[in-house]
Amino acid sequence: MMTEYLKKYFSIFILMLSLPFLHCGIYSFKGSLAPHLHTIAIPLFENRTAEFGVPEELTDAIIEKFTQDNSLKIADRSNADVVLEGTIIRINDRAGAYNSQERVQDLKIYITISVKCMDQVKRQVLWEGRLTQWGSYDPSEGPDARLDGLNDAIDKVSEEILNRTVSGW
Repeated sequence: MMTEYLKKYFSIFILMLSLPFLHCGIYSFKGSLAPHLHTIAIPLFENRTAEFGVPEELTDAIIEKFTQDNSLKIADRSNADVVLEGTIIRINDRAGAYNSQERVQDLKIYITISVKCMDQVKRQVLWEGRLTQWGSYDPSEGPDARLDGLNDAIDKVSEEILNRTVSGW
C-alpha cells in the first residue's frame, strides 16, 4: 500500500519537475514566422540614387543573410511564400569627426531604403518601412575606403531586414 502511494507521488513529482523543460523545448530561436511561410523571393532593389552597382550589392547581401539564417529558402517570385521588395532612396555622406585642424577625419555614409515584405499566401503585408544604416570611413584613404564604409552600411541594413522578417517582434 505504501509503495503504491510513493509511486503515485513520485510520478507526480517527476512530471512537475519536467514541465518547465518540456515548455522550453517548444521555443524556437528562429523567430515567429507563420507556419505556412517557407520560401522568400528577393527581386533586385530599385535604385533612385546616382550610385552605380549598389542595388546588386544590397540584393546579394540580403540573399546571403537569408541563406545563412536558413529560416526561409530563396525561391523565384512565382513560387515564393514571401516577397521582399525595396527601393534605395538615398545614399549620402556626412562628416562624423574632425581633427584638431578642423578637417574631416571620419565620414559616415548612410543608406536609406524603403522595404515592403508581403505574405503571398495570405496576400497581406507582413511589414514595411524605411530603414537607414551607416558605415564610416576615412576620406584620406581614397575611394576604396568609401566603398568599405558603404559595404558596412549594406551589411547592417541587410541584417535589419532579416531580423524584421523572421522575428516578428
